Amino acid sequence: MEIFKYLFFCKCKYVILYKKGMDMIRKIIENDRFLLSRIGVEATKDDMYIVTDLLDTFKQYDLICGGMAANMIGENKRIIIYKDEKDKVHEMANPVIVKTYGKPYETEEACLSLGKDIYRPTKRYHKIKAEYYDRFFNKRTKNFEALTAQIIQREIDHCNGIMI
Repeated sequence: MEIFKYLFFCKCKYVILYKKGMDMIRKIIENDRFLLSRIGVEATKDDMYIVTDLLDTFKQYDLICGGMAANMIGENKRIIIYKDEKDKVHEMANPVIVKTYGKPYETEEACLSLGKDIYRPTKRYHKIKAEYYDRFFNKRTKNFEALTAQIIQREIDHCNGIMI
């Protein structure tokens, strides 16, 4: 399949977009504290094209990645995607953790934005309740636990400008 490269200006940086057929695969922003530490802006219905770009980009990292946030592809919006325990990918716009259950546990996590095979310590909750909007901007509330909860907490940290 033929690959086309596109450049666009994104807050002092050029970001390369790869277009394969109809897919829009974005380059992961790596080690850029300026871009990655900004608090994400609330997403709107007009921002849902970012979900498609996140999904297309995520497909390239599916085997090594459990989730992705919009700021990782140069979009300062509160949008994330995550893979659940059944390997199904879901999206969340404006996600907020409204409740945590139990005490946090210590773990180590990696992030594509930090580079390959770099792990850092962090604390996570085994079970959380989150409020968010789906792709069609319907408001949802759901409980998550285990690895899915950990992934969602990691991606919400991205939305809040928190890097591990």
